[in-house]
Amino acid sequence: MQGWWVATIWETSPFLLLGWIVWVIGSITLHELAHGWAAIRCGDRTPIETGHMTANPIVHMGPMSLIVFGLFGIAWGAMPVDPSRFRRQHDDALVAFAGPAMNLSLAFAAAVLVTFWNRIAAANAMSGQFDTNLVMFLELGIFLNIALAIFNMMPVPPLDGSRILASFSPPYAGFIYSERGHTVSLIAFIALFWFGADYLWPAAGAVRDALLTLLG
Repeated sequence: MQGWWVATIWETSPFLLLGWIVWVIGSITLHELAHGWAAIRCGDRTPIETGHMTANPIVHMGPMSLIVFGLFGIAWGAMPVDPSRFRRQHDDALVAFAGPAMNLSLAFAAAVLVTFWNRIAAANAMSGQFDTNLVMFLELGIFLNIALAIFNMMPVPPLDGSRILASFSPPYAGFIYSERGHTVSLIAFIALFWFGADYLWPAAGAVRDALLTLLG
């Protein structure tokens, strides 16, 4: 199918396609689980009661997200939480930040692994398809998770950044939860989604390169 993102990446590298699918599904699943773990620590057992504390990506992403991902390469996830059950005032911000924090942790872990592997490969004069594919896989994980962290930290509902800002700014919270705020937020999210990629991918690539340079 001409123009289908799966076919396009497959023509470039089947392994790249496999890596992208694994990282997208795995990263979103762990992102949502991080929200759940944080919510439980803050006193909300909703993630457990709704059966969302599982590694099953279908539970977190849902059939619709997986179908859209297969068709268009776009995916999302959700973790049900009940802020009214949190113990402290700013627990909602902590729970919201847990998701992007997981993505940053995954990016850092992958960066450490690729740096470690590159040193082993250089010391032993290793070069081959396995080495190339492994480095590609790890660098893809760094790039994707940095992009997910940046995107989710944007203060636009329903992204995590909006919940963090709302936790510390009552006027902002009042606005985004108002009828007018819902409309403005929807428009802002569509604009961010439509135009943000032109800035998101280069930013993620720059941060990835800087991180690898720092560790190397």
